[in-house]
Amino acid sequence: MLGCVRWPTVEEGGDGNALFDADAMADRHIGRGEFAGMEFLHVNAKRIISEVPKASNMSFRYTINAYRGCSHACTYCFARPTHEYLGMGIGEDFERRIVVKINAVDRLRAEIAAKRWAGHHIAMGTNTDPYQRCEGKYHLTQGIIGVLADASNPFSILTKSTLVLRDLKLLAKATRRCHVKVNLSIATVDDDVWRCTEPGTPRPLARVEAVRRLNDAGVPCGVLVAPVIPGLSDTEQQLADVVGACVDAGAVSISSVALHLRPGVREHYLAWLRDTRPDLVEATERHYQRAYLPAAEQDALSEQVRLLVEAAHGTATTPRGAITDRVRLHMGGDAGAPAPPPQPARQLAFDLV
Repeated sequence: MLGCVRWPTVEEGGDGNALFDADAMADRHIGRGEFAGMEFLHVNAKRIISEVPKASNMSFRYTINAYRGCSHACTYCFARPTHEYLGMGIGEDFERRIVVKINAVDRLRAEIAAKRWAGHHIAMGTNTDPYQRCEGKYHLTQGIIGVLADASNPFSILTKSTLVLRDLKLLAKATRRCHVKVNLSIATVDDDVWRCTEPGTPRPLARVEAVRRLNDAGVPCGVLVAPVIPGLSDTEQQLADVVGACVDAGAVSISSVALHLRPGVREHYLAWLRDTRPDLVEATERHYQRAYLPAAEQDALSEQVRLLVEAAHGTATTPRGAITDRVRLHMGGDAGAPAPPPQPARQLAFDLV
């Protein structure tokens, strides 16, 4: 029922405390065919470009999220509590009740045409995936990229989806006009771990191939190995496999981030773990007394991945033009790459340049 959502509906009108204007709620659609079991809540957003608070310590100032909720259904997703804010659940509601900002493309066109807009870099995929399944239905991300390309406005994309390849020509066009960076999130190439933790995403090796195709088309594409999950995807061999595959595919950067569990997400994840891998519950609770792993463990993971990148770089079977005999290590990742939510400054990116 729409009545539980914190914005006014067409039928109910506004209450003064809602997220959108009284005419914001446009429609409610029940998914059919490939979208069966899903619900799409159409809204008209007041604004589509969001400014990130300076205190957040992010590597970008402006973001666009055309959707809220995500059908990728990653059990650990940090964005789940955003649905709770709207009066919906962080479990199945987050995965199946997707908020669609149907006016996103028109709003963007108006906002970047304003005199006060200075052509700042815009990051997409910072909250929920811009290429989740419903993008195939609504094409909002495609429209947003088109507007940004026409305006020569720099942008970056973080996604877990191979649907990004649908827009390969458009992204290549944009790359010729402004700075563009794509990052594929590939936490593991272990199919068993993928199936249980990211059930709505494309197979990891299909994402690796997307990295290859993007770079071959001239669209700089890196990889975010994230999250590395203690007990599930953190063995030496698992990390070596994903790093090696991504280096071989020509990734222009490789970053790693350990699992982090915010309040709400922690409870959701632990409940899932009790059903799926009860043997890991005690260790996970011990590791995550706070949202992030202890600093020493984050540092150890970063060093481990750094060494794996160097080793894989030396044995890559299909080196790309972006890869030479040098691996440059820098803190904080790519200046133009979307980053996950802020955590202690221990995320390391390894650019292959």
